[in-house]
Amino acid sequence: MGKITISTLDKMKAAGEKFVCITAYDSTFARLVSDAGAETILVGDSLGMVLQGYDSTIPVTIDDMAYHTACVMRARPQSLVIADMPFMSYTTTEQTMANATELMQAGAQMVKMEGGTWLSDSISMLVERGIPVCAHLGLTPQSVNAFGGYRVQGRTPKEAKSILADAVEIQDAGASLLVLECVPAPLATDISAKLDIPVIGIGAGAGAD
Repeated sequence: MGKITISTLDKMKAAGEKFVCITAYDSTFARLVSDAGAETILVGDSLGMVLQGYDSTIPVTIDDMAYHTACVMRARPQSLVIADMPFMSYTTTEQTMANATELMQAGAQMVKMEGGTWLSDSISMLVERGIPVCAHLGLTPQSVNAFGGYRVQGRTPKEAKSILADAVEIQDAGASLLVLECVPAPLATDISAKLDIPVIGIGAGAGAD
């Protein structure tokens, strides 16, 4: 497998080919994932639950994310590496730029942010300055307290319409990828078909890219 880029994923989507995204937090697993042929690696803020023993992702800091991103990059993976922006690390455009820069300097090739259309200005700002963005809709774990738990999103027609509208606006703002987490499979299939950018599904059925 040659080095995977955003262009690689765009071509795979256009050809109707599926690609793989697997989470890794360290050099050892990043090497295994890359050698197995996964096209993308997510350095997820889920490390707060998987590695640090918290019951949510909320305590994870930007320093935690930069550290684990650097660990992953020491494996020199052929996979495209995406790093999560943790809770409350992108509330203003200035803060977003500073923290995204830290993750990119740690080796990330793209940053991921949870949220809908309110992120459009931040996405545009980052992309204009050379920082690719992966958006994240549906169940966004950083908002677990607002949701009242880890619940499937987009079940009602109104919710589904809102998620689709967010997805289109986020794409128009310049996002290169979209994660859909815990949404009904028909909704993920519909959004994947309507967007030009590749869509990663987490508990969203087989219709994502």
